[in-house]
Amino acid sequence: MESRLAGLRRLRTRMFSSVRGRATLIASGVTALALALCLLLIWSIIRDSTTNRQVDKAAAAARQLAAVAALARVPNPIPPTGSELMQLLAADGSVIAATKPMQGRPPISRKKPEPGELRFDDAVCPARLDRCQHVTGTVILRSAVYKGPVTALAAVPLSDIGDDLGVLAALLLIFAAMTAIVAAATWFAIGLAFHPVEAIRAEMADITATALDHRVPVPQTGGELQRLAETVNDTLRRLHNATEHEHRFVSDASHELRNPIAGLQTRIEVALTEPDDTQLRPALEAALRDTERLSDIVEDLLELSRLDLGAPTPLQRLDLGELVERELPRRPERVPITATLTPGVLVNANPVRIARVLGNLLANAERHAHSHIQVIVEREGGEAVLEVIDDGAGIPADARERIFERFARRSDARRLDTGGTGLGLPIAREIAHAHGGGLTAHDAPTGGARFTLRISLAIDP
Repeated sequence: MESRLAGLRRLRTRMFSSVRGRATLIASGVTALALALCLLLIWSIIRDSTTNRQVDKAAAAARQLAAVAALARVPNPIPPTGSELMQLLAADGSVIAATKPMQGRPPISRKKPEPGELRFDDAVCPARLDRCQHVTGTVILRSAVYKGPVTALAAVPLSDIGDDLGVLAALLLIFAAMTAIVAAATWFAIGLAFHPVEAIRAEMADITATALDHRVPVPQTGGELQRLAETVNDTLRRLHNATEHEHRFVSDASHELRNPIAGLQTRIEVALTEPDDTQLRPALEAALRDTERLSDIVEDLLELSRLDLGAPTPLQRLDLGELVERELPRRPERVPITATLTPGVLVNANPVRIARVLGNLLANAERHAHSHIQVIVEREGGEAVLEVIDDGAGIPADARERIFERFARRSDARRLDTGGTGLGLPIAREIAHAHGGGLTAHDAPTGGARFTLRISLAIDP
């Protein structure tokens, strides 16, 4: 018994904690309230209509009896014309004539009309009658037969509580049936509407970190559920792409870190096994280069992590040409560099990060240039433009976006310079995006590659 009650309590809790159950309860409650108001209104209308009909019936019977008494003597007992109870009263209030049920009974109403009043109404509940009566009296001031004014009384039964309860019970049955129909219709309609949601939930429950390529079914309803399913699928698609990108990134990072670590390990092992001390210094110098490359990779990974977090960086008003003039002398001149700098190209930027963009672009150009690198700073419309151009072999069209992927170095870059991390260009583009700008790669007009950084010009205060 207790387990059955516990099961019922769980069912009730689950039913009314769901959207379907709450919506059904609200719809049923609103319907019940509306029907209750309608019930009271209908019952009031029916009761008033019945009462008015009875009052009109009594008034008509009193008028008819008064018309007879005004011209002729009224027979006793008064012939019945319906269910009305009738009496004819003399001026002193005595009963002159009455219908058979009222024979030998006192006047049904003791109410006296006001002076000049020819009709009055009264409600009485005689002890000897089953029901309360509505009485209408009509006064005849002059009669061809009777002396003095006489009064014609007609009484009709009013509906009692039993009649009212019967009508009320019938209306309540109708009310309960309509409420139940609305509740059932709401329950099944919402269940049908939420069937696609359950399908989406079931599909989402089956999706794991290794099965992000699954998609939820999209109901072709054109409404909120279709947009929800499309949004869920779009989120899953982005999550799948991000996860694949992360896997590729981890794989590429592992590969890039493995090479210097393996070289470092080999050189240390050789140095430990080499009896000749003259070979120790070259081995240590090579090991140092490997640790420097490891440090560069780790530093670039940390910079990418900071950029991915989107943390705000302090900006200041910066002259792009002056920044290039400061940075160029600090670099070892592996390849001759010429600069064409337009003065007064001002941007709101972080000087450390923009200097890093310049350094990464120059490092990339040095690996590919044959004999010359050119740096240009100029204005184009409302943008500041920084270009780094080399006279190397250029970039194939199908690789101009791929080179901005992390660790996506071209094969000739690996051959020309094994010291790169494969993260310079991705970092440069992320910094450009963080400043609301962009970084693109194209062929230079004279051959080679041209990298173009664009940032909005600073607005004059």
